[in-house]
Amino acid sequence: MPTLYLIRHAKSSWEQPGLRDINRPLNERGMRDAPRMARFLLDTGAAPDLIVSSPAKRAYSTALYFAETFGIKDEDIQIVPDIYEASASDIMRIVSALPDSAQTVFLFGHNPTLTDVANRFTDTFILNVPTCGIVKIDSTAPDWKGFYDNNARINACFFPKEVL
Repeated sequence: MPTLYLIRHAKSSWEQPGLRDINRPLNERGMRDAPRMARFLLDTGAAPDLIVSSPAKRAYSTALYFAETFGIKDEDIQIVPDIYEASASDIMRIVSALPDSAQTVFLFGHNPTLTDVANRFTDTFILNVPTCGIVKIDSTAPDWKGFYDNNARINACFFPKEVL
């Protein structure tokens, strides 16, 4: 059964005001929280079969910290350009196209989209998935094509201020 981890990029830097949004790096807190949240997730027993990331520097950098913690090579991170500036429907389209060989997927992206996606899978409203926040969604569907809100539910939320 598919399990999706929605992971918002860690805290980004705004020190270079003229920098294009897609090129914004992580700030000091982001570089501190990303490896700590990756270690926390590893300690829960999570094990990704696939990591997919937005091409934005802050999302990909966050994915790199997680890949290192989980012993996944950098080149095995799948960059999906459509995650950047995606709508919730775009993310669901990306999820439905994930390979069935990957039962557990970490998807690194952005807000407000990840919060919108998470809210499709819960009866309890999530106001905001914070930076480096993680939402675990389990499905009873046999494959990613069948991963919808009627057969998948949030199993856990891990937010840095609550778990670190």
